Amino acid sequence: MKNIIITFSLLFCCYTSVAQQKRSEEFSVINSNIQNLLNKAEISINVLNFEKALIQLKKALELSKQINDQKYIALSSSILSKLYYIRHDQDQAITELQRAISIQREINDEAGLAFSYLNFAKIFNVKKDFERANKYLNLAEEFYSTKENTEYLGLVHLNRGIIVLNSDNSLKNRNLALSLFNNAETYLKDSDNLYEISRLHFYKSRAYLSINRIEEAETEAQKSLEISRTNNFGGMIMFSNNLLSQIYEKQKNYIKSLAYVRTSDHVRDSIYALNREALALDANARYEVNALKSNIEELKIQNAEQVRSLKVNKLTTILSVALITILSLLTLSLYKNNNLRAKANELLQKKNDELTIAKDNAEKASLAKAQFLSTITHELRTPLYAVTGLTHLLLDESPTENQKEHLNSLKFSGEYLLSLINNILDLNKLEANKMEILDTSFNLEKRISDVLIALKNSADIKNTKLHFSFDPQIPKKLKGDPLKISQILINLIGNSIKFTEDGDIWINVKKNHQVGQQYFLHFEIKDNGEGITKEKQTAIFENFTQGSMQINRKFGGTGLGLSIVKNLLNLMHSDIHLDSDLGKGSSFSFDLKFEAFEQPKTNPDENGKGIVPLSNSTMHNKKILIVEDNKINQMITRKILEKHQVICDVADNGTIAIEMVKNNVFDLILMDIHMPGISGIEATIEIRKFDEQIPIVALTAVTLDENLDEFFLNGFTDIIPKPYKTEEFFNKINLHLAASKIQV
Repeated sequence: MKNIIITFSLLFCCYTSVAQQKRSEEFSVINSNIQNLLNKAEISINVLNFEKALIQLKKALELSKQINDQKYIALSSSILSKLYYIRHDQDQAITELQRAISIQREINDEAGLAFSYLNFAKIFNVKKDFERANKYLNLAEEFYSTKENTEYLGLVHLNRGIIVLNSDNSLKNRNLALSLFNNAETYLKDSDNLYEISRLHFYKSRAYLSINRIEEAETEAQKSLEISRTNNFGGMIMFSNNLLSQIYEKQKNYIKSLAYVRTSDHVRDSIYALNREALALDANARYEVNALKSNIEELKIQNAEQVRSLKVNKLTTILSVALITILSLLTLSLYKNNNLRAKANELLQKKNDELTIAKDNAEKASLAKAQFLSTITHELRTPLYAVTGLTHLLLDESPTENQKEHLNSLKFSGEYLLSLINNILDLNKLEANKMEILDTSFNLEKRISDVLIALKNSADIKNTKLHFSFDPQIPKKLKGDPLKISQILINLIGNSIKFTEDGDIWINVKKNHQVGQQYFLHFEIKDNGEGITKEKQTAIFENFTQGSMQINRKFGGTGLGLSIVKNLLNLMHSDIHLDSDLGKGSSFSFDLKFEAFEQPKTNPDENGKGIVPLSNSTMHNKKILIVEDNKINQMITRKILEKHQVICDVADNGTIAIEMVKNNVFDLILMDIHMPGISGIEATIEIRKFDEQIPIVALTAVTLDENLDEFFLNGFTDIIPKPYKTEEFFNKINLHLAASKIQV
C-alpha cells in the first residue's frame, strides 16, 4: 500500500511539473502576442489609422488581463496617450499617462516609467510648458543613461532639441538645438524607429533654416520627406512638404515653393477627409476608448476573482463538456420537429439584428455629434469670456462717450456671438424638447435698440435704413427670456438686411390687448427687398434651406436662422407668419405674451425694519480663491473682483487649490472644471472632505444642459457659466457671501 502511495505521489508531481511548464509556455506566447500588438498599435498611430490602433490596444489589454500583467496594462495606457497626443487632445493624453505612471510606480517598472516620462515631455512641449518638459526628459535620461540605451538617449536629445528650438529664437539657442539634433542622429544611427528619424531630419531642417543655412535645410527636409513617403507617415509628409515650400520660397524659387505647398495642402485635405469619413465611427471609437479605461480600472478588482476562477476551472470544464454532450444529443433528437421553427427564428433574428445595427449606428452618430458640439462649445466659450470680461473692465475705466458707445456695442455683440455659438445646440435641444425658457426682468425697448445698434453697420453697408416703432403703452419692465427674444429678432432683422439693398426695414412692436398684468404684443419685421416666391415660403423655415440656389450663391448664409426662429417661437407657444411678394419685399410677424414686472415689496423683519438688498459692498475685503489654469481668464476674473476691494488668490490647478484651502482661510472659491491633472469636480470632492461650509461656485465654460445634478451632488454651491453677465456674476457671489456670513 505504501509503495502505491509513493508511486501515485511521483506521478502527481510529474503531472504538476508538466502542467506548469505548459502554462509557462502559454504565458510566453501571450506575452509575445501582446508586445506584437502594442508595436503594431504604435505603427497604426504613426500612419494616423486611429481606429485600427484602438482595436489593437483593446486586444492587447484583453490578453494582459488574461495573464494579469500590470506592466503591459500600463504600457497600453501609455501608448493610448500617444494616440491622444497626435489627435491634439493633450488633456486626455495627460490623463492616460498619469494612469500608466500610477501602475508603473506600483510595480516598480522603471523602463515603463522612463517611456511614460518621455511621452510626458512631448505633451508639455506642445503645451509650451518647457520647464516641466525638461524635468520629465531629465528623469527619462537618468534611466536610459544607466541602462546605456542609445536609441532612447537619442530620442531624449531629439526632444530636448525641439524644446530649445521652440522656447527661444536666439542664435545661441538655435545653434544649441542643432548640436542636440546632431547628438540624437549619432545615437539613432542604428535605430529602426523610422518615424522618430523622420522627425529628427524635419527639425534639423528647421534649425538650419532658422540660421539661413538653406542647402543643409533642403537636404534634411528631403530626407524627412523620403522616409515619410516610404512609410506612409501622413502627418510628417504634410509637415515636410510645407517646410520645403518655405525653403524654396526663401530661395525665390516660387514655382517649386508653390508645388510643395499644394502637395502639403493636398495631404492635409486627405487627412481631414479621412477624419470626416471616420466621424461616423467616432462614437464607436469613443466607446472603445472608454472600454480601455474601464478595463484598466477594473483589473485590480477582478484579480481576486481570477485566482478563485482558476481553482475551479478544471471542474467547470468537465461539467461544461458533459452539459454540451447532453444538449447536443437533445438537439439532435429534436432537430426534425423544430426545423420549420428554426428557419422562422433565423429570419426573425436576421431582421432583429438589422434593426439593432441601425439603432446602434444612430446612437453612435448622435453620441459623436453631441461630443463634437460639447467640445466646440467649450473651446469657443473660453475666448469669448476674455472678450466680454475685457469689455466690462474697459467700461469701468471711464471711457469717452464715443468709446462707451463702441464698448456697449462690443459687449452686446459678444452676447450675440455667444447666442450664435449656441444656435446649433439650441436647435438640437429644441428638437429633443430639452430647451427651457427663462423668466427674468428686462427692458424690451432697450433690448431691441441694442439689436439695432449691433446690426446698424451691416445695414449701412447695404445702404438700408432701419425704422423702429415701439408702442408707448408697453411697460418698461417685462418678465420673459431676453436672450431668446434677441435671437429671434437678430435672425429676422439680419435676414431682412441680407436681402434688402438701398431700401428700408421697419421694426414695429405694438400692444394687441391686455388682461390684468398680461400683455399680448405683436411684432412685425417688414422690408422692401428681394421677396420670396410662394413656392419657397414654407421651405425656408426648414434646416439649411434658402429661397433658391441663386440666392444662396448671391447672399451666402447657412439657411439655419429662420429654422431656429420657428422652433424658438413654437417653444414660446407662438408661430411665425410670412407675407411676401417676389421683388416687392417680405413681412415676418409673430405674437408673444409677457407679464408686466413689479418690484417685490420688502417685508419688515422682527424689528420692523425692511430687508436690506444685496450690494457689491458685501464683497469688500473678502478673500476669494480663483482656481483657473488659463492665464488670461485668471487676470480678467481677478481684475473684475479687485475693482470691488476683493482679496484674490489664484491656483493654477486643482491640486494646488486643495493645498491652499487646507492652509488658508477663504470666504469663497471660484472653481474652473477642465484643468490639467485633477478636474474641478475632483478638487471640490476633496475639499468637501475637510470643509463642508465654504461656498464653492463653478465658474466654467462647459455646457450645463444635463449636468446640473452632477455639480450639486459633488459639493458645488452654485454654477456661473462663462461667459457671464457681470450683474449675474456679482449677484451670485454676494448672495453666497451673505449666506455664509449668516451661517457663522
